[in-house]
Amino acid sequence: MNNTRFYFLVFLLALNFVNAQNSAEEMVKNTIDSFFEAFHQQDSVALKETVSRDIVLQTIGKDADGREVVKTDSFSHFLKSIVSIPATTKFEERIKSYNIQIDGAMANAWTDYEFWVNDSFSHCGVNSFQLFNDQGVWKIIYLIDTRRKKGCD
Repeated sequence: MNNTRFYFLVFLLALNFVNAQNSAEEMVKNTIDSFFEAFHQQDSVALKETVSRDIVLQTIGKDADGREVVKTDSFSHFLKSIVSIPATTKFEERIKSYNIQIDGAMANAWTDYEFWVNDSFSHCGVNSFQLFNDQGVWKIIYLIDTRRKKGCD
């Protein structure tokens, strides 16, 4: 095999790897987008389809004394709180950016966001999603977020 053919073959293999990586990243992003679509529609059935059965939910925020704390919530409590939001309340979590990393069947997605209630800014922060590729389907296994009102530019 001459050098030109060898380099062309290496190029094709590298291109194939990049396309596979981009495809996996797109699948992870689609899972997160589906999660938020169901979230905004208050659709508990669709939300359950995007997560693993044993999902862990946590939030980092300030307690009443202003100290940073980690709060853990059950997914069933999260679902109940989402579906109980009155129809007259409009809420939207706007994802500002995605940073997705993948290694085999594990993915991490870091998403900056702003949260709006009735078209008024509420808070901002970052979501950190951990996902698992369960036989070709990416499922959210862990979600932790930060919430703040300052430094949201």
